[in-house]
Amino acid sequence: MKTTVELSDDLYRRAKSEAALRGRRLKDLVEEGLRLVLETQRAKPKRNSLAALMKNARGIMNSGVADLASDPEHLRGFGADADGHR
Repeated sequence: MKTTVELSDDLYRRAKSEAALRGRRLKDLVEEGLRLVLETQRAKPKRNSLAALMKNARGIMNSGVADLASDPEHLRGFGADADGHR
């Protein structure tokens, strides 16, 4: 398909020069650039897990208890419903 695209003079000169250095036509360089942009937009950015985001924050707070899961006071009532029944 044929289309018209408006470019700044500077961008046109740079693109034309780059195409010549690569031994390609300007048309081919523009098509390659559009393909790269469209493929990049489709790629989903990798999201870090919460554990990865908090990696540097681990161990900053000291609760005074080596392991809260082994502290009977901390676990009192754990697993009970609102009436205190298990």
